[in-house]
Amino acid sequence: MSGPVAGASDPTPDFTPDSTPDTAALLELACSLARAAGTAASDGRRRGTPAGDTKSTLTDMVTEFDRDAERLIVDGLRAARPHDGLVGEEGSTFVGTSGVDWLIDPIDGTTNFLYDLPGWAVSIAAADTDGALVGAVFVPALDEMFAARRGQGATCNGRPIRCGTLADPSTALIATGFSYSPARRALHGERVALLLPQVRDIRRFGAAAVDLCHAAMGRVDAYVEESLGPWDLAAGELIAREAGCRTGDLDGGPARPDQVLVANPALFEPLAALLREAWRARPGIM
Repeated sequence: MSGPVAGASDPTPDFTPDSTPDTAALLELACSLARAAGTAASDGRRRGTPAGDTKSTLTDMVTEFDRDAERLIVDGLRAARPHDGLVGEEGSTFVGTSGVDWLIDPIDGTTNFLYDLPGWAVSIAAADTDGALVGAVFVPALDEMFAARRGQGATCNGRPIRCGTLADPSTALIATGFSYSPARRALHGERVALLLPQVRDIRRFGAAAVDLCHAAMGRVDAYVEESLGPWDLAAGELIAREAGCRTGDLDGGPARPDQVLVANPALFEPLAALLREAWRARPGIM
């Protein structure tokens, strides 16, 4: 990560990184800020339709509430943990010295938010060099807080959650999403069309973090997507893993923003094989 948050002071030069961060405290902070940002955005949305702007393409939306939510989260993190690094979807960055970095998606599913559809969330994760340490995903419309600590399991509103156990792809319900790039969207649509006759059905809810949490709870059997941002993936992927899901790419590697498949361990490889066939039939860079 490069470039400090505007107005942020430089980290103390002689600060010693914390080799054993308190993940319970990190998760409490993430959940508190996710709820605060989600509640503020939801309250603002009820007062009227937000003004929308575009980013990478005409369909890649951002609103003033995205920026306000990110500012609220960044301010809270900087106040509580001034030596941590962070990167937010809407441009906030800070190079930290603590060994802990935060990945922030202030509104995942901005198009849903803009249209007043319920499938949007606030996603916050803290990570170290080994990956995500904690993750919090708050879905205001459902008043659901998904949370996980590495090695400690996953919860929804404080109750433990587990993924499903379905092993047969032919009866699997698969969640996916589409790129904002028209060319990538067209390619993924072709691939999904090849997959659709071989599974129960496809669902496209419009927010990666929400899809990952649905997979963690068994509301869908699997989730596959490409061309994500790191902030889309970090919290939800940890929650899914801690709920028992296997996560990775289609070729046996780790999950990454460019390509992620999430499913219960029995379903993962049979489904990955079907996906590899569809991807080979419609090759191209996503």
